[in-house]
Amino acid sequence: MLKEVTNAEFRESVNQGLVLADFFSSTCGPCKMLSYILGDVDKTCGEKVMILKVDFDKNKDLVEEYEVTGYPTLILMRDGKELVRKSGLQQKPVIVGMIEEYMD
Repeated sequence: MLKEVTNAEFRESVNQGLVLADFFSSTCGPCKMLSYILGDVDKTCGEKVMILKVDFDKNKDLVEEYEVTGYPTLILMRDGKELVRKSGLQQKPVIVGMIEEYMD
């Protein structure tokens, strides 16, 4: 599942198994490219991971809490605990590999 979330929705969802959080900005070119890539990742891994899109500009408290300093930033978490973080534009094989490494 891939969806843009609010702060409250993020907090409800982040503790539900394997979650990939995409911290992005709507004005960021690489973020827009990553959004298309994440759509493909969702088709491949959507049953294994929940992909949450977190708007950098609308969720400043989450950005601070997770110490995100730039975008795009991907954070893979299990039950709210950070497993791995990648900054910058990532390609589908890298993201899928990251997810598969931490699947049950």
